[in-house]
Amino acid sequence: MKLAPNTSLFYKLANVLNVSVVICLSGCARQSPLDGEAQPAASISSAMVKSEDFPLQVQHNTEEYEAIEENDFIQALQQPQSTFSIDVDTASYANVRRMLRQGNWPPAGAVRLEELVNYFSYDYPEPEGEHPFSVIADVAPCPWKEGHQLLRIGLRGQSIEFQERESANLVFLLDVSGSMLAPNKLPLVKSAMKMLTQELRPEDRIAIAVYAGASGLALDSTPASNSAEILGALESLEAGGSTNGGAGIRLAYATAREHFSADGINRVILCTDGDFNVGTTNESELVELIQEEAKSDIFLTVLGFGGGNLKDSKMEKLADLGNGNYAYIDSKLEARKVLVEEVGATLKTIAKDVKIQVDFNPRHVQAYRLLGYENRLLDNQDFRDDRKDAGEIGAGHRVTAFYELVPTGNETFQESRSSEFVTQELSEHADVETRLTVNLRYKQPDADVGQEFQVRVSASAMHMDAPRDMQFATAVLAYGMLLRGSSHIGNLNWDWVVETAERSAGDDPRGLRAEFLALTKTAKRLAATR
Repeated sequence: MKLAPNTSLFYKLANVLNVSVVICLSGCARQSPLDGEAQPAASISSAMVKSEDFPLQVQHNTEEYEAIEENDFIQALQQPQSTFSIDVDTASYANVRRMLRQGNWPPAGAVRLEELVNYFSYDYPEPEGEHPFSVIADVAPCPWKEGHQLLRIGLRGQSIEFQERESANLVFLLDVSGSMLAPNKLPLVKSAMKMLTQELRPEDRIAIAVYAGASGLALDSTPASNSAEILGALESLEAGGSTNGGAGIRLAYATAREHFSADGINRVILCTDGDFNVGTTNESELVELIQEEAKSDIFLTVLGFGGGNLKDSKMEKLADLGNGNYAYIDSKLEARKVLVEEVGATLKTIAKDVKIQVDFNPRHVQAYRLLGYENRLLDNQDFRDDRKDAGEIGAGHRVTAFYELVPTGNETFQESRSSEFVTQELSEHADVETRLTVNLRYKQPDADVGQEFQVRVSASAMHMDAPRDMQFATAVLAYGMLLRGSSHIGNLNWDWVVETAERSAGDDPRGLRAEFLALTKTAKRLAATR
């Protein structure tokens, strides 16, 4: 006879107390933290089962997420320009996936719309000409609000064959503190770094810096051709002690500078759950440290691991300000996606400080709302301020942003009260034929001065049926809006998300879109129990 504790009761208790639950029962089916496959259960006799055989281990959930204030509609006549930094991070998607698979509804702060959408690749054209990325813009009807429209802006970075790029100088900065003991933390970190090591060329170099109560070099910079030495150093790492992240960061950057490749890739890869609890622990101090180190032209990749005490908001900020990217690794499959299948985009930067400024023509757009990118908003004057930090694009990266538009003349939109002192009017020279312009500004990876270009969107440009890729991205967007409880969901429901994702999946050689469809069905079931 196979027995299991009343897990539903335990999870209800966990939700009330804001804790996570681990149920230990000898012989029960157990989930492998590395490959996501359940192990078979052993058969046990009822005579052998006692209450002390399956103790309830309660672990307080101390995960941290930044509160998100959802973007609202802005009247184009009052503020025709919208400016933001691009974002290529994907951590939110994998982290939300972890929670849903565990039967937990994600907190709203964990759901960043742009990171959900940008987890997937879309069929944008390869760049041609002088700029290192291409830009497209599409307009189609908004599926959740009749009379509204959706604007999709898509960027694609220039593809570079990773084995044909310049040499790489990498420093693995690995958290080996006691908080990394869990199987889905340090053991998974080791597996991920081994995968990356095997993708490198013989002349590339790897150093391994570690930090716990103190920091040190587990491996000085070593040619990737000495793979046995590198893999041996990784395998010997053990977790224990407190977390002195600041000291580790300083050591990693110092090591990267010592072996700096003037014409190559220089990057620190930080693997952690973000739980910095000794040394430099104040978030503002860590941010200042990373900002200062970023001036050395050494880029940063932050990889998050594990759950229960994940410091998501802290890691996202470090990546954003360290000229880097942030991904969450919940399995070997995700490690393979980030560090093997998309290794060029992860490690090779082709443009930095990339900013987008959309200029709306009030003749055609009455109001607009940027969906997502809430913590990437910039003041309009920041667009041409080259001192202002913004996001980076890696080789082959696809970046997508959506706006919800209210066409001029829409009688259902409630305008704000007019000012008694300022009157805003259309320019006499406003182009009647242009709905909006998309303006891009960026720097070359080694440059200090930006350059810009523009894409114009005609007033007549409109897909009555959105392209299939756009439909799928819209389904991902809607999934995020429902998960975070958006106040702008209109007619959205889970059935629409499931049906649209299924209908628009298209070619899916890696199975990522099929996996998303399964997640939407899981979310739909969980939503029914809330």
